[in-house]
Amino acid sequence: MISRIDLRGAAFPEGGIDRDLLPRAELDVEAALEKVRPICDDVRHRGTAALIDYAHRFDGVTIERVRVPAAALESALAELDPAVRAALEESIRRARLVHRDQRRADHTTQVVPGGTVTERWVPVERVGLYVPGGRSVYPSSVVMNVVPAQEAGVASMAVASPPQAEFGGLPHPTILAACALLGVDEVYAAGGAQAVAMFAYGTEDCRPVSMVTGPGNIWVAAAKRLLKGRIGIDAEAGPTEIAVLADATADPVHVAADLISQAEHDPLAASVLVTDSEELAAAVEKELEVQVGATKHVADRIGPALAGRQSGIVLVDGLEQGLAVVDAYAAEHLEIQTEDAAAVAARVRNAGAIFVGAYAPVSLGDYAAGSNHVLPTGGCACHSSGLSVQSFLRGIHVVDYTRDALAEIAGHVVTLAEAEDLPAHGAAVKARFDWKVPPSK
Repeated sequence: MISRIDLRGAAFPEGGIDRDLLPRAELDVEAALEKVRPICDDVRHRGTAALIDYAHRFDGVTIERVRVPAAALESALAELDPAVRAALEESIRRARLVHRDQRRADHTTQVVPGGTVTERWVPVERVGLYVPGGRSVYPSSVVMNVVPAQEAGVASMAVASPPQAEFGGLPHPTILAACALLGVDEVYAAGGAQAVAMFAYGTEDCRPVSMVTGPGNIWVAAAKRLLKGRIGIDAEAGPTEIAVLADATADPVHVAADLISQAEHDPLAASVLVTDSEELAAAVEKELEVQVGATKHVADRIGPALAGRQSGIVLVDGLEQGLAVVDAYAAEHLEIQTEDAAAVAARVRNAGAIFVGAYAPVSLGDYAAGSNHVLPTGGCACHSSGLSVQSFLRGIHVVDYTRDALAEIAGHVVTLAEAEDLPAHGAAVKARFDWKVPPSK
């Protein structure tokens, strides 16, 4: 059901872990780029008509318009199961607590008397928020996208989620209800790369945005990479992945359940266990057999995900090697199920989010820990962060100098300009004085 990679003894690379040694999906974002390029170009040139055509081609639905009517949002919220509404409201409450504390304050530094630099934090003006909706429904991703954007002060936001044949070509009603609950009234029935292109280029119905965030499948991630530069992106949040760093103290029932929990997202989902205990590895393999047999989505998602090359059990000689492996893997979600888990977690450098101990499963973070579940995948956690209020803010430096403050540094500015053979730079300073610029102190 799940493969093993044995890095014990001489098999462990002396010069460090090569990422190619570790489990990864066969289809990566780079391979998907050329497939999404013509789709994005088509949306750029044909707009809404292209989106309608792709809804029929990829989602199997016939729609006449892409913008979701306000009445559909209101109806979805009115008909929402009270228990689901209560759960969403609590998820929103906890997410707001965490994300509100992330907002940065403007800060002014006095460099010299009369010379200051202020860093202002300004929200992105308009954002496109992507919410998956193919194999499953993800109202939680509405929460994870919208809350940090709102807390950052974003003035204009639009949500896109794939149209569903079962619901007359609209996104799933629970997604619509979550949007209404959060006060978002601009929602589009569009999925995949075509939704990202809609946000980037704009259509007759949807104004272009400055930034696109949110998780998605490999095609969404590829479109975000392709269009990065025209739009800002959070990270390439593609098919989900979980890594568990565990020792002999871990409960194999917990570990197996957590590996399965992420495998049920997608056949390309990655579930990786890193351990120095062969006994734990064997016990987890047995538990996988038992638990997979008793769960849903085995044939179309869980089975292929666990058996795929992107999943596996990695055996190492000890905790130090285990930490080296998980840092090289840079998991979207990393669970630490070891003795003194908090101390071990503090040593991890590369992960989208870290879940400490037996009672912080990834599922908690997916819904109601207060953290954000829109996280970098495919190893991008070594250079990218999860979605947060900071994702929607831009730092702008405001430079304010008096005449005397400029005069004090003018000589150094002129000297550096001439050293770089850019005399006009120096002349721009000299032009402000009717006397020769004195040498800087």
